[in-house]
Amino acid sequence: MNIPNILTSARIVMIPVCVAIYYIPAWWAGLAASAIFILAAITDWLDGYLARKLDQSTPFGAFLDPVADKLIVAAALVVLVETHASFWLTIPAVIIIGREIVISALREWMAELGKRASVAVSMVGKVKTAMQMTAIAILLAALPGSWLADIGVYGLGLLLLQASAVLTLWSMFVYLRAAWPEIHWE
Repeated sequence: MNIPNILTSARIVMIPVCVAIYYIPAWWAGLAASAIFILAAITDWLDGYLARKLDQSTPFGAFLDPVADKLIVAAALVVLVETHASFWLTIPAVIIIGREIVISALREWMAELGKRASVAVSMVGKVKTAMQMTAIAILLAALPGSWLADIGVYGLGLLLLQASAVLTLWSMFVYLRAAWPEIHWE
């Protein structure tokens, strides 16, 4: 276990902590859950940076890092959909989670073909991820009935989540187009 792998593992541990704190019936619960989510997002960037900088990339880290990212995003989106029960939040959440499943399967399949580089992370994917993480952090903080929700912060988070869902579809199209020559409809 090196530092990047410890950070990735810590991000996975943060998932149930974030969810549990979110459901505490206290005024600060959304803010605390959001802070944990932001910390997890920072560790996502930091573990990759340190793995490259310290030359500590490992097969375990290459496997666990994207799993940790998808788990924390999916868990946060599920609690947000449950809490807000809004069509306008549910549709982007379904798009984001669905895309993650499709692209994970596509990357695994392309790796089996020895063409993993064909579906490497693009700039659109990086912008999408940053926007998505920001939106989720805002939405976690803006619990229904909280002062943040009352001043319109929820609306900002929802708008960012919807925009990230559009980028999610765009990046999925980019990945599928890159893999298209390998897809045989036989």
